[in-house]
Amino acid sequence: MKMKAAVIKEFGDFDVLKYEDIDTPKPRAGHLLIKVLAAGVNRLDHYIRKGTIVPELSFPHILGADAAGEVAELGEGVTGFKIGERVLVAPGYPQKEEETNVRPTIAAPSFALPGLHISGTYAQYMEVPVYAVVKDNTGLQPEEVATLPVVLSTAVHALKQIGKVKAGDKVLIHSGASGSGSMLIQVAKAIGADVATTVRSDAKGETAKKAGADLIINMSNEDLVERVKEWTGGQGADVVIDNLAGDVLAKSIEAARPMGIIVAFGFAAGHEVKFDIRSLFFTQKELRGSMASDTEDLEFGLELIRQGKVKAVLDRTLPLSQASEAHRLIANNEVSGNIVLLPWGN
Repeated sequence: MKMKAAVIKEFGDFDVLKYEDIDTPKPRAGHLLIKVLAAGVNRLDHYIRKGTIVPELSFPHILGADAAGEVAELGEGVTGFKIGERVLVAPGYPQKEEETNVRPTIAAPSFALPGLHISGTYAQYMEVPVYAVVKDNTGLQPEEVATLPVVLSTAVHALKQIGKVKAGDKVLIHSGASGSGSMLIQVAKAIGADVATTVRSDAKGETAKKAGADLIINMSNEDLVERVKEWTGGQGADVVIDNLAGDVLAKSIEAARPMGIIVAFGFAAGHEVKFDIRSLFFTQKELRGSMASDTEDLEFGLELIRQGKVKAVLDRTLPLSQASEAHRLIANNEVSGNIVLLPWGN
């Protein structure tokens, strides 16, 4: 049986994404075949497609780490699920079941991220081990659910586990109108923190404000460090979540308080950074990296969704055949929130 998928056979620009017929996978023992109703698009997918994450892939390759769908077929020995049940896929998991208790999950030797190490979600069906499937009881539409796994779980991980954010903290989050930024704002507010965020336009600022940000800083015409110092009574932010890097990281370090934490969460502004080591050394600030998440992070985030404390931020949907256009929109920063592909849409 054939299915539709958006595949890449080489690294390159948007046009390397091809909409093709490929073989539908069969679920092995202990696995499920998931009918993908909606697939989220992340900036990471764009970087993988360009070849800036890994130097080589096994082509043809299917991108995508976010999937909302339903159970289409049960592999041998699978219990606890039924055909047609709504589910979502964990955005990263070990390939060996005996490593599922390793924490952090990314430390498991067989850890794999769908769309990077293994086949991803830009397809009508995908095969997933049963331990990497989470039942969807959010009550949301599939296209909303598909915005959640990566941005929600990684936001929880970066804020709670790496940044140690707690109620009452002052947190600076960059790119507040992006998919990751808007989710970080919501999760930080749900934890009880006060949040400042950066944007590049007034329109983006409205999106960040809706997400719950207490202070909007337009980096096009405002001084980031000065505004944060004013907001915190001269101290600086307790925690900075920097999903930009590039020339911004040095300012993030400067905007943090003495003994504060700066979490390197992405590199939308460039992967090469330069800063004065004294900005960390004399003030005993900490620079930490945050990558991927654990199942517990996803479950914590989904509970916030169920409680109504966090909401999905969907910008728009496109049919899977327009995956290249979705990547163009992401690359050109023309998305406020998240963009989702519909594998069964026209």
